[in-house]
This record gives sequence, C-alpha cells and structure tokens, in this order.
Amino acid sequence: MDLLKADLFDTLGPLLSAEAAAEAPGTGVDAADLEQAVWVRLLESGRRAPDPAEPAEPARWLRRAVRAEARLARRRARREIPYGHRHHTADGGAPAGAATAGVEPEDALLHGEENRALRSAVARLPGRCPELMKALLSPRDLTYREIAGELGISQGSLGPVRSRCLGCLRRMLAAEVAAPGLRGKER
Repeated sequence: MDLLKADLFDTLGPLLSAEAAAEAPGTGVDAADLEQAVWVRLLESGRRAPDPAEPAEPARWLRRAVRAEARLARRRARREIPYGHRHHTADGGAPAGAATAGVEPEDALLHGEENRALRSAVARLPGRCPELMKALLSPRDLTYREIAGELGISQGSLGPVRSRCLGCLRRMLAAEVAAPGLRGKER
C-alpha cells in the first residue's frame, strides 16, 4: 500500500487522534505531538503501512505505536530538566546555577537555609580558601584578574587553589550530610 494515499490518513486519522488523546495526559506532552510522532514513525519505518482493509491490523499497529511513543515521551520527560525552574538534587540541595528562591515562602526559607549552610562551610575552610570562595561567589561577578588582584596571588594559581578549595568544601559538606541507608543485604 502506498504511504501517501489520502485514504490512509482519512482512515487512520480519527483512530490515531483518539488514541493519542487517551495517552497524552499521562505523558506530559500534547496529543498532537504524539500523533505527529506516530506519523513520522510510520513514514520512517520503511515498511508497508498497515492495510486499512483489515480493521484489526491498523488499530493494533496504531495502539502499539502510540503507546511506544508515549513511553518514549515519559522517559524523555524524566531525563529533561526545564530551564529556569528550581530543582533539587537527590541529596535535597539546590544544584549549582539553580534559580533564586521562588515566590513561595517555603522556597525562600529553603534557599536561605542552603545559603547559610554554604556560607558556614566556606568560613570553616582552611588557609586562603574562605577569601577565594567569597570572591568567587560574590554578586559582583569578578574576573580572575580582579580576584587575583584583591587576594594578592598570581592569576595562574587561582585555578589550582580553587580546585583544592572546592575539593575540601565538597569533602566537608559530604561529611555533614547523612549517609544513605543500606539497600539489600548488609555486609
């Protein structure tokens, strides 16, 4: 059967619309996007289209294709993180570069607590690390040249010192976070 025949679209269109509308709410995508993905799947498959003369075959093929596209959309939605939204990492903290606190009071409170915990940990770092981290986290958005001038160290040593300071901060914060519970058999 020719894929470009109009009767194929006329025959399968309403069934596809109904199936996509039924699956769309659970996937987080529009029904029209699911429909389009199924049509693209049909055109890219390289196989013959299901024969509309046999009513069970196109219906079964369409249901399988819509459900497969819905599964792909759900998997994609789990992996994608919308830009500009506040998200927390698995340990409950905000990831680097996260947006500022939202309009909700709970978000403002959590954001403040996270900032206080970070500032406290930075203050406990050894050597020049507190000064360097404060300069890097400064809202003035200083360049490496400006930070090196303020701290009186060479610009070339900022990267290695920053790396050591971040490693120390990471170890310090990891020790403060409760260890996750054991899963499965205990050894």
